[in-house]
Amino acid sequence: MPSLSLSGVTVDFPFPPYDCQKDYMSKVIECLQKKVNGVLESPTGTGKTLCLLCATLAWRDHFKDTISARKIAERLGGKEMFPNTPLSSWGTTATDGDKPTYYTDIPKIIYASRTHSQLAQVINELKNTSYRPKVCVLGSREQLCINQEVMRQESNHIKVHMCRGKVSTRSCVYYNNVEEKSTDRDLVNSILDVEDLVKFGSKQRVCPYYLSRSLKQQADIIFMPYNYLLDPKSRRAHNIELNGAVVIFDEAHNVEKTCEESTSFDLTPYDVASAITSVDRLLVEQAKAASHGESVSEDFNVESLNSGLKIDIATTAKIKQILLDLEAAIDSYDVPGDRGITKPGIFIYELLERAHLTYDTKTNIYEALEQISGYIAGQSGIFLNTSGLQKLAEIIQLVFCGEPLEKDRAQQMEANTAHFKVHIHKDTSSYKKKQSTDVWASSSSKKQGNILSYWCFSPGFSMQDLVNQGVRCIILTSGTLSPLSSFTSELRIEFPVRLENKHVIERDQIFVSVIARGPDGQQLSSAFDRRFVPANMASLGNTVANLTRVVPHGLLVFFPSFPLMEKTLEYWRANGHADRIENIKPMFVEPKGKGTFTEVIDGYYNKVNDPASKGGSFFAVCRGKASEGLDFADTFGRGVIITGLPFPPKMDPRVILKMQFLDEMSRKKAPGLKYLSGQEWYKQQAFRAVNQAIGRVIRHKDDYGAIFLCDQRFKNSDARAQLPSWVRPCVRLYDGFGNVVRDVSQFFRVAQKIRPMLEKKAAAESSGPDFQSSGSTFCSSSPRFHTQKAKVLDAHLPSLKRRRLNEHSAANGMAKICVEYEYEVPESQRRPVNLLDALERGDHREDADGLVGEEQAHHLSTRSLQNDKRMDDELRGGKRKIKLVQEKKMSVSEDVSEEGKANRAKKFLAEMKKSLSQVNFDCMVQALQRYKKTDDLDVLLTETALLTEDANTHGLLRGFYQFVRPHHKKAFDEKCQELTGQGCGYKPDHSLSKDEKKALMLQSGSSLQ
Repeated sequence: MPSLSLSGVTVDFPFPPYDCQKDYMSKVIECLQKKVNGVLESPTGTGKTLCLLCATLAWRDHFKDTISARKIAERLGGKEMFPNTPLSSWGTTATDGDKPTYYTDIPKIIYASRTHSQLAQVINELKNTSYRPKVCVLGSREQLCINQEVMRQESNHIKVHMCRGKVSTRSCVYYNNVEEKSTDRDLVNSILDVEDLVKFGSKQRVCPYYLSRSLKQQADIIFMPYNYLLDPKSRRAHNIELNGAVVIFDEAHNVEKTCEESTSFDLTPYDVASAITSVDRLLVEQAKAASHGESVSEDFNVESLNSGLKIDIATTAKIKQILLDLEAAIDSYDVPGDRGITKPGIFIYELLERAHLTYDTKTNIYEALEQISGYIAGQSGIFLNTSGLQKLAEIIQLVFCGEPLEKDRAQQMEANTAHFKVHIHKDTSSYKKKQSTDVWASSSSKKQGNILSYWCFSPGFSMQDLVNQGVRCIILTSGTLSPLSSFTSELRIEFPVRLENKHVIERDQIFVSVIARGPDGQQLSSAFDRRFVPANMASLGNTVANLTRVVPHGLLVFFPSFPLMEKTLEYWRANGHADRIENIKPMFVEPKGKGTFTEVIDGYYNKVNDPASKGGSFFAVCRGKASEGLDFADTFGRGVIITGLPFPPKMDPRVILKMQFLDEMSRKKAPGLKYLSGQEWYKQQAFRAVNQAIGRVIRHKDDYGAIFLCDQRFKNSDARAQLPSWVRPCVRLYDGFGNVVRDVSQFFRVAQKIRPMLEKKAAAESSGPDFQSSGSTFCSSSPRFHTQKAKVLDAHLPSLKRRRLNEHSAANGMAKICVEYEYEVPESQRRPVNLLDALERGDHREDADGLVGEEQAHHLSTRSLQNDKRMDDELRGGKRKIKLVQEKKMSVSEDVSEEGKANRAKKFLAEMKKSLSQVNFDCMVQALQRYKKTDDLDVLLTETALLTEDANTHGLLRGFYQFVRPHHKKAFDEKCQELTGQGCGYKPDHSLSKDEKKALMLQSGSSLQ
């Protein structure tokens, strides 16, 4: 493994680094050595994560070595240990001057990214280095708990209280093993992400949540989502020690937003009403107990007894009065229309004082709220929503932070609220409809009230808080932080070290053009007054349709917002533009919800990888899931079309107030602080989102692609100046659309000659003859292509990284269950079709009885998957077209059907495993196995009931339809209709047994003859 010396630190790197990687690592080491903050931008594809890890861990090792050298020198009393190598050459760059340093002073590294899936990718990169630090990854109980009883609870708050109850009474078998297992050598020396930790916990019967907290004490590097670090509540909950630590924020373009959101709140009428409901319920219990002279806790089990109430009925009554006064105070404002009322931040203290909430009373009220919510959560047999009580407790912690003396209180209140605004506005949500009719519900839950919002408008508030905790340095890094000056001015801390890194690619690998007019000469613009003009939408449709002809393979099209994308696509479908695009590159549309995203993206990848197709087009929104976390390397993203500038919604109260706040701060001109103006911030938000979407096109040094900026506002030199530094020199302005088509065609011709995609060609050569009507997979496609595909999917779908699908996993078991329901198939006939093969083929078809096809078609907002299914059927000879006369042909049809069922089962399993916790997933598999043995539908429905609790898992419940035996299909369909509002596509022939179907098919075959 090559090693290089940077500023006296020896860095081991997995391969010879590029110049831009050396520059990046030098800047990281400069921050660490000088104890200063840094903001480092390096384009996606330049290996910044690997550089960050190697440089930081190399510096940490060097720091340790320097301490060792100093200790040896002290022991030797001035003599040299190695005559030819003086100890001074061991380096002193890491230690802090002449201050004596101990091993306990070696800084911990806290590595934060936006999500756990991004952290999983970082941990994977760490495994590719030669460094083996002690690692810990922090997660929530939701992700790490494996106790089934706790995970069955509906509310996260109740899960937390039940978990604490079990831990305090030592009644959780998993927690009881933590002490013993936390020193396990395999565990301590392994590099595990959240999913690996859950697997280890399940295998060793030890709690992953408390295990991670235990590992944190000894860890050299701690990974966590950055809201754990920025949100003071989460920081306290996870006991994160920051003094002397190195804090790294990867994917830091979202840090400002997270900083502001973690210190803001919206208190709705529903929150206050549910808190009153909970307190009412407790008052009734306490009154009953008092009248019978009993302890309140007598009716409850040991766990709730342990968290028994330590407050009397008078205190509970006072809390209820505080809640009623708070509700009255918020609702006393007559809010004009939809504008709302805005007050300075310090007004929050005046408002809360009307409900007797002050610095003097805050501790007692906070403790009482915690007592009440803990007690209610600990009760068995009833479910009361404690989120309102919990939110109020969190608000008290946020607003009344610090413990000032009485004389300093006014100053503290001023400092706490300087970057906040109070906004009171009408509640227009549908909370009222969602509430259950509860006899304890207060009158307030039945009327419309006001929402109290307390919004932070300076991310610097949270950043300053981190600095006050005594961190060694803060490093912010991302592919899109430009312009750096405005980014850092928002954060209100010093960043002496800065870098805008160049890209690893050459000029001939990227084509960037501003398309101001469509093929028909119409000006293109997503400005508010132009976006829905039919001529503008038609011209944009013609532009995209024409570009689909010249961009090979995968094309990404980004819209400024979901409503704009939906409206435009609707117009294109009505006026033929969508058909023109669909005919060349089938359209896949990013869904709003999480549920079907993986299905749609899988469909897109399959279509692009299909050698028989001309690729696919993926329509998404800036700031959406596709523009942020996904990798569209190589053929998956040869072109990116930006259809407009994604400015934040100008009439949104929070946007208006943010701009006003920045303008106020700019006018104050505080010494040493430079604020953006409101208008500058507004522009910056749009261009940051554009730059993030542009970053999808080039993902590594051999990648190439085209960027089309389809809005006439990009012609403006100020707008182009906001683009990333590696894009700016390549931008071309065109007068006519024909010239764009000519030049981009030439660009791709040259690029494909210089950098041919061998994998695609190999697949095309070998897969053609194997695409037979018997339904075989691409058995003989080249092994090289398979390896590449697996890699690509790992990179693009982190969830698939977790389970290499050719392992002997539960997937095979599920497929087996599925096939065994209606008949037993000899083991020799079962084909080893794994999930990657299924993804390879894009197996989105219905079989003769159409079991899940309708469900898939319903989920996907694109016609393309249905096209796939139709084409697949036709290419395979289509089951409806087989003349079922001879027994031999019959067996071919059965073969296809068996394999189709196995494939669908594996796909369904993979989707379910991604959507559920490990514990819930195991429950579902066991439920199916029990159903197979007992043939009891009621038991199956009971055990799968948790899938009805969340709209995101309704699709999973309907997916169970494929495993239900024919005589139960109708009942199951009706139950799904009742529980989820949607059936499973039941048809009368689904209730026929296999033999009945065979007889029917033979009969229809003979009648055809």
